[in-house]
Amino acid sequence: MLLFDAHLDLAWNALSWNRDLTRSTAELRAAEREMTDHPGRGKGTVALPEMRQGGVAVCLSTLLCRANPKAQPPTGHLRRDLDCASQHLACAHARGQLGYYRLLEELGEATIITSSKQLDAHWQRWQHAADHAEKKTPLGFIVAMEGADPIVSPAQAERWFNDGLRTVGLAHYGPSAYGVGTGFSGPLTPAGVELLKEFDRLGMILDLTHSSDPTFFQALDVFHGPVHASHNNVRALVPGDRQYSDEQIKLLIQRNAVIGAVCDNWQLHPKYKRGETLRELITLKNVADTIDHICQLAGNTNHVGIGSDLDGGFGTEQSPLELDTIADMQKLAPILESRGYSEADIQKIFHGNWLRFFRENLPKN
Repeated sequence: MLLFDAHLDLAWNALSWNRDLTRSTAELRAAEREMTDHPGRGKGTVALPEMRQGGVAVCLSTLLCRANPKAQPPTGHLRRDLDCASQHLACAHARGQLGYYRLLEELGEATIITSSKQLDAHWQRWQHAADHAEKKTPLGFIVAMEGADPIVSPAQAERWFNDGLRTVGLAHYGPSAYGVGTGFSGPLTPAGVELLKEFDRLGMILDLTHSSDPTFFQALDVFHGPVHASHNNVRALVPGDRQYSDEQIKLLIQRNAVIGAVCDNWQLHPKYKRGETLRELITLKNVADTIDHICQLAGNTNHVGIGSDLDGGFGTEQSPLELDTIADMQKLAPILESRGYSEADIQKIFHGNWLRFFRENLPKN
């Protein structure tokens, strides 16, 4: 079954982790075997060959970089692979990530999708082609931005839109130039209000993932365009501000949004502790629990999809037990079937809901 994954940090992995994603995960793991800078080294689950093997026809491919001038040694908590000293530097990094996607397009590895017409043509190609892995069918990338710091000012949003950016989240972890993200609490900044007005004018899609509760609720009031949650699980199952409350999920459903279920173990187990909780305790059944909870709140299967985040700074050590690579996402289908989901419902969850959402909300041509 073809899959639409609403969150993969491909360019960040390529440029910040020095991963040649045209190689297989086995080759990447071998190349990183002696690296000790991060627990996820040598355990990556995502590369372009495995995406094709797993039928990942389309993904939201992110631009990920933060402006965090206070996060400088010795007093700050600097992520050298994420944090920049200014928005201008974050912009430059994100431009490099966009350049990576364009290079993959030149190499025939990917197609950057900016309109519903392109999305339909790409999806038909995947439906009618056979053996995508062998023939290296181009993967479909809809360019997304995780945290809006690389947009130096609201006026610059139009340039990003013209360059192919189609969906943006306001913040990642902590405060951004435009709002407040995971781990902190606070509203939109004045610039954030102006940015959302510009998004409305441009037709940019708002991703509410990672928004703190005040930023989330205020953004829904200020912004009148399409919203979604590319990769966000549910607070009723796993407490914490990284997940959404039932109230938030219902508001998203009212706005005809789709929510992508995440395959990151700390968002799937209520007492998860990194480096301590046994991987065997978290399986794709936990992902199915997330999906089912959203479906129960909606009363249908129209508002949930996959936003795996499987390359979001971790590997097999922090992925559900059955997932060795992203190709193993296919193992989720029989679990959903065993819970009474029909083939039509599973198709909606695997790709249909995201396809509908972006067909409706991308520019037509």
